[in-house]
Amino acid sequence: MSTASPLLDRRSAALGRPKTKTRSHRKRLRNAALYALVLAITVLMLLPFAWMLSASLKLNREVFEFPIQWIPSAPRWQNYLDIWQQIPLALFIYNTAKLTIIVTVLQLFTSSFAAYAFAKLRFPYRNTLFLAYIATIAMPWQVYMVPQFVLMRELGLNNTHLALILLQAFSAFGVFLMRQFYMSIPDELCEAARIDGMSEYQIWRKIMLPLSMPALSTLTIFTFVNTWNDFLGPMIYLTKTELKTVQIGLRMFVSQYSAEYGLIMAASVVSLIPVLVVFLALQRFFVEGVASTGLKG
Repeated sequence: MSTASPLLDRRSAALGRPKTKTRSHRKRLRNAALYALVLAITVLMLLPFAWMLSASLKLNREVFEFPIQWIPSAPRWQNYLDIWQQIPLALFIYNTAKLTIIVTVLQLFTSSFAAYAFAKLRFPYRNTLFLAYIATIAMPWQVYMVPQFVLMRELGLNNTHLALILLQAFSAFGVFLMRQFYMSIPDELCEAARIDGMSEYQIWRKIMLPLSMPALSTLTIFTFVNTWNDFLGPMIYLTKTELKTVQIGLRMFVSQYSAEYGLIMAASVVSLIPVLVVFLALQRFFVEGVASTGLKG
């Protein structure tokens, strides 16, 4: 028995080794296929941005040449100077930044404040009110944009930035995002703060807000990008040139008979820079914020 046992162990090990190698080989193949798929999707997503950057350095007649010349033989850097002279691009960027910053700050305040009430306070019909408010997400803005426009016109706010600020200062999506994060914070923390004599406003400001940086960063990115890229809202409410945003200003490069695509692409690259800066500054919180919201209802 003593001599047979080591022999059986060696045979078992010899039989098990090929299976282990096969599993390891299959795992490597799966990982390689997954990485190849992610790389292909990434390249596909970045391709339009690469074309936009390439087109911004070309003459108008060269933009749609085929095959595409990704690196222009004679880059036209003059496009990035002409965009500031042909339209008041600096003013448009200022207007867009003003609207975006104000709307983002207001949405962070209103969404986090309302979410705290829905997550941590007890009052009649709390869940019913929350569901009714969140249900508005399913209604497209195009359904009620005409009544909103009529309301703003009757209030005398047509052709003002204040109209866009008031309409975008509240977000059902932001309330949902923040409420889901607050639900993951133990109620015992709030109860202990109440016992210590803190008011609900102090609990929200001193406890909930510092703990919710991932969710706040995620909401900041979503709100900033949506407001900065908004086209339909400013087009409806703003007709004066001095009030227009950069997205509306890009249409000024399109005349009745032609469009200056090289300048449009150059201005688009410039308008994309603030969005990239905000995303890169907050991206370390972004994945954590998305992963931590929606886990608990």
